[in-house]
Amino acid sequence: MSAEGSTKAVVTALAANLGIAVTKFVAYALTGSSSMLAESIHSVADSGNQALLLIGGKRARREATPEHPFGYGRERYIYAFLVSIVLFSLGGLFALYEAWHKISDPHPITSWQWVPVVVLLIAIVLESSALRTAVKESNAVRGNAGWVSFVRHSKSPELPVILLEDTGALLGLVFALIGVGLTLVTGNGIWDGLGTAAIGILLVVIAIVLAAEVKSLLVGESATDAHVRAIEQAIVAGDGVDAVIHMRTLHLGPEELLVAAKIAIDPTDDAREVTDAINGAEARIREAVPIATLIYIEPDVLRPKDPAARTAPASEGSS
Repeated sequence: MSAEGSTKAVVTALAANLGIAVTKFVAYALTGSSSMLAESIHSVADSGNQALLLIGGKRARREATPEHPFGYGRERYIYAFLVSIVLFSLGGLFALYEAWHKISDPHPITSWQWVPVVVLLIAIVLESSALRTAVKESNAVRGNAGWVSFVRHSKSPELPVILLEDTGALLGLVFALIGVGLTLVTGNGIWDGLGTAAIGILLVVIAIVLAAEVKSLLVGESATDAHVRAIEQAIVAGDGVDAVIHMRTLHLGPEELLVAAKIAIDPTDDAREVTDAINGAEARIREAVPIATLIYIEPDVLRPKDPAARTAPASEGSS
């Protein structure tokens, strides 16, 4: 996934949310609408989340050290997980608390009545623009994958996070607009509280989905099936390698893949021939899958107990 595209989507969303947050707070101060307050805090939380994503991306680019020999690529996952916590607590739980408070003691919007409607309509336009940027950048990398599959299986957290945040923000604005609009029409403040409750439930659900997906990345995910097949085919494509006995892959970061493989060689090969076979396999892997930054290949002799070993041409699926 393009780091440049991810950063562009994050910066666009950050700029939109900062402007939206200011106008929402002004509207809340003038009207006292709980939906406007919930949406104001939501925009602040989203702005903080986008700042976290930018910080995580910057820290992940640090060089490897003796203490962290595999580098800092997973910091992007850690900061994305923090996003889910902020969205759950500062966004979702606060909105639910404010909704309970408003429903318990409902009161109509009596001053500057149509200010929140205007603010929400402007915010919907701005949020739609930010979401369009995220969709455009995602389309450049998701290929034929559906949106659900893209969010679930993407190894880079930024674009899925921004997609979910922007979608949630747009839906939240619609809920707020409905709640505020019905309050203005009926004079019953309970609709404002119900709109706030809908925003809170939406944010909690999105936060849980984000946490579950990023947790999987933190625990450690293997390469995609396409990359596994490409690596296996690359290993057996040259001379000196009879088969792939077994292989393991692990994402150290979105653009950093660890590959460990045991290959079958001819038992009569000498040390130079074995070395040439391994070096050739490593070069072919890097050409086929450029994100394979760390490769460890162990030579062995194919035994009768290894019927599942991948031979040329490599079989389908991961080992």
